[in-house]
Amino acid sequence: MQKKLLILLFFGACLFAQEQDQFRNPILRGGYPDPSIVRVDDDFYLVNSSFEYFPALPIHHSKDLVNWELIGYGLDRKEQVNNAVNLSDVQQQGGIHAPSIRYHKGTFYIVVTNVYSPKDKNLDAEMVNFVLTAKDPKGPWSNPHIIENAPGIDPDLFFDDDGKVYFVGTHDKGKPNTNGIGEIWVQELDLINWSLKGERSSIWTGACGGCCVEGPHIYKKDERYYLMVAEGGTSRNHSVMIANSNTIRGPYVSNPKNPILTSRHLSNDNWVHSTGHADLVELKDGRWYMVALGIRNDLEGTSNMGRETYLIPVTWETAVSGWKEGKDGIWRPIKHYWPVCAPLSGKVERYEELPFEKNSQNYSDIFRDDFNSIKLDLAWNFRRVPLPEMFSLTEREGYLRLRLSPKSFHLRDSYHALGFRQKESDFLYSANMEFSPKKNESEAGISLFQQDDNYLNYTVKKINGTAHLILYYKETNHDLVVINQQKLLNYSGNIILYVESTEDSYYYRYSLDNGKTIIPFETSEANLILCRGYIGTHLGLYASSNGLKTLGFADFEWVKYQGFSRN
Repeated sequence: MQKKLLILLFFGACLFAQEQDQFRNPILRGGYPDPSIVRVDDDFYLVNSSFEYFPALPIHHSKDLVNWELIGYGLDRKEQVNNAVNLSDVQQQGGIHAPSIRYHKGTFYIVVTNVYSPKDKNLDAEMVNFVLTAKDPKGPWSNPHIIENAPGIDPDLFFDDDGKVYFVGTHDKGKPNTNGIGEIWVQELDLINWSLKGERSSIWTGACGGCCVEGPHIYKKDERYYLMVAEGGTSRNHSVMIANSNTIRGPYVSNPKNPILTSRHLSNDNWVHSTGHADLVELKDGRWYMVALGIRNDLEGTSNMGRETYLIPVTWETAVSGWKEGKDGIWRPIKHYWPVCAPLSGKVERYEELPFEKNSQNYSDIFRDDFNSIKLDLAWNFRRVPLPEMFSLTEREGYLRLRLSPKSFHLRDSYHALGFRQKESDFLYSANMEFSPKKNESEAGISLFQQDDNYLNYTVKKINGTAHLILYYKETNHDLVVINQQKLLNYSGNIILYVESTEDSYYYRYSLDNGKTIIPFETSEANLILCRGYIGTHLGLYASSNGLKTLGFADFEWVKYQGFSRN
């Protein structure tokens, strides 16, 4: 294990030293899809989708577009998500979809959709569009301002030069009052009463005529309005299309060179695919960049990290958008300016030139938590709003106390699991746990999870009065599989659990003497919890009494994670 670690560290150092004048994509690693970006003077802010996870709407800050710091969340208080915006029992792959972050006259705005499917299957899914505001992007953010009669998902806000504010949304093609995607609409928004007003205009069905048109953003450049959308679905046909108009309500003229970004034309073996759902930002010096999502092709055409955020340079060039006959009877080309993504290659590159020459990328995928704070580190997430009294950072100083719950992994439920985003396919993850289970079926340990029905647990479990080490996993639409289960000989209540991912395999080890002796336990493939949907893997902790009432708990002294970049 030590030899592999040294090799990986050396390899990572070589990659970092490869090009000091370049940055490496993705710029936000781990499950950070649907990026939206805004610049305020010399500062950049990013927000991403978070779906059923809580806290929701992670917000990152950067000075140079390549080094990002997680500074907070748009939704981090229970009162924000227990009413119209429901994250308590939301379905998996529901919840918070495709936010847009904007800034206007001293206030930050996030507009976003919560997608909730009622448990009564006879009822239609609810798409609640709402706006959050804050003076400081670190928070606190306001309670949700619900926008009534605003169908669809992926909303955007546009602040025009004349003081008017517009809400941009989606609906089913040709059905302006229905939830769905396929057509973009725009309507004026009253920020005092948080209500739509005036006429609603359907303005574009995309470059291909309504195939999964979503993710709209409106920009204004040189007195023209630009409408950019995602099209083609979120998988390998994903793409970015753009159109422009001399009025915000259209008609919009499609860029003849659409799509302006996609990977649909590339080999299935390309290092990243499914690129799309983008946002544009203009720098102070007039240059432009795009952020977009993509999926790394690390394992079986996908990865455990899911959809991540990538940075693409953008230039503006003229293109002929049509022909117009003049008064003299001569037909002349109509030329418009259009954004050109990655002008040298036309695709998302692993390495690109730094946006700011003096600001090198200082990426280090290391996370360690010794639980010495009275607040949980911002990196930790829960599946839905956590249950009361789930954990404590004060009952035992320097430890996270995770209480056992009768609940276990279950659809639309809140169980005692918390985790942080996996950011690389190759990693070392370990946790030091003190756990003396009192009742049979009580268990605690490491959990690697994506969804309610897609997880891998490596835990100490009391079975027939004896502590066992058990490794099992659940894959969507398959039964739970126990990979290995062994009695823990000489177990005194303390154990360090290790998971190492390398060469597309997971290696499971443990130590009963504080790391002096590390004992191999099992090996498995690394594809057990591959992202095949919306969400990347979280590495974390888990405790359950599996249906039995108990006052039991597990104490964690620390967790350590180190990721290693591939080529």
